[in-house]
Amino acid sequence: MNWTRKAVKAVTLSLATGLMVGAGAFASSAAPVAGVSGAISSTATTKGVKSIEDAANEVKSSSYNTRSGVSLLLSGLVASANTSKNNSAAVMTAAPENKTNSAASTSTGTTTQTVTAQTTTQTTQTSQDITSYDNADISKIGIANVTSYVYIRSTPDATSDYTGKLYPNGEATVVGENGEWYQVQSGDVIGYIKKDFLTVGNQAAIDSASRKVATVTAQTLYVRKDPNKDAKVLTMVPGTDDLTITDDSMKSTGWVKVDTEEGDGYVSTDFITLSKTYTYAESKGDEAARLLAEQQEREQAQKAAAAAAVAKAKSTSKKRGSSSSSSKSYSSASGSSGSSVVSFASQFVGNPYVYGGTSLTNGTDCSGFVMSVYSNFGVGLPHSSAAMRSVGYGVSTSDMQAGDIVCYSGHVGIYAGNGAIVNASNPKTGIIYTNVGYRKILAVRRIF
Repeated sequence: MNWTRKAVKAVTLSLATGLMVGAGAFASSAAPVAGVSGAISSTATTKGVKSIEDAANEVKSSSYNTRSGVSLLLSGLVASANTSKNNSAAVMTAAPENKTNSAASTSTGTTTQTVTAQTTTQTTQTSQDITSYDNADISKIGIANVTSYVYIRSTPDATSDYTGKLYPNGEATVVGENGEWYQVQSGDVIGYIKKDFLTVGNQAAIDSASRKVATVTAQTLYVRKDPNKDAKVLTMVPGTDDLTITDDSMKSTGWVKVDTEEGDGYVSTDFITLSKTYTYAESKGDEAARLLAEQQEREQAQKAAAAAAVAKAKSTSKKRGSSSSSSKSYSSASGSSGSSVVSFASQFVGNPYVYGGTSLTNGTDCSGFVMSVYSNFGVGLPHSSAAMRSVGYGVSTSDMQAGDIVCYSGHVGIYAGNGAIVNASNPKTGIIYTNVGYRKILAVRRIF
């Protein structure tokens, strides 16, 4: 088992590796850079896998992990899985040794603007070894009990300048006291917080503010109904994703329970790394840089959407060339607002879910749905629900607007307004509307 204990600053990574989706490998020929337009040129291969457990050693060498606080930028569209709905059902019920997945490369004439993943207060997190954290002295660990944020002051004086901000459920370590003030360190921010705004040494507060994470290290991870390798496969998770651990009391036996779109299930610790994430303060300088970057991202996304609209208008006559009278017609994406995104996405409700897919009509998975919807607006997003927690910029759940990307453990959807998301839910339901609060929300990200 690979245990880690390190602080992870949110960084932008250029990836020259292939994206592993399902049991098929997509070989990328481009290494996208933040802010650079472009699309990944992908080819799809079909690979028979005896079982993911038996193939773990060869798979691990070609997979990569997604850590909380690490932004994975994949510019443009990845290959679309043209798997039928019936094939999707077979994938979910067949014996492991029969599981295969194939996909075909797709391309569009749309100008794609890569959305740079921005570090925000909601997602600047660190990872720490679960065992050492659980056994640590918690008497100096403080959690912010505020509704918006609390200033970390340079001196124990409410009129002094601030060095940073600590947001709700943010973590700070107490290093000293001065009257009604705690002296704290949170990430790289050092200063003073009024004692009224920090709950110190409370295990329940610490547990509530943290997230135990299972990060996939295999090409495809099977989530099983029961904690054994012969149990029914509840769902599959690609090697670019992570899941929230809901119960790690069995980790010594090699299994932990995780939260998925299909319900709680079990994963083998042989194919994950375990960590705990929590939020640090944002320094004054980082806040200024973030706000500037967010403004630039909004402007770039709007320009990309406008360019995509022009390109689509020029090629309207060439689209949807099928002459079948039974073929459903779809409106082209237009505009550069969240409501425009929802209007476009909603017309695909009722279409099938396909694991690893990106086709809005023939089948897509949850992140493929969000990625493909936004690609029609000229915006490139990663095909990973975990990576989407770092795209665009973060907003609070109370500030959600139509078009925002809502992220859960192993799942993602688009906020449609009125307390609902539109999302590719699972093979049984396909693309549907779901109550936004049906599961714990990990992040809300805004593009426009």
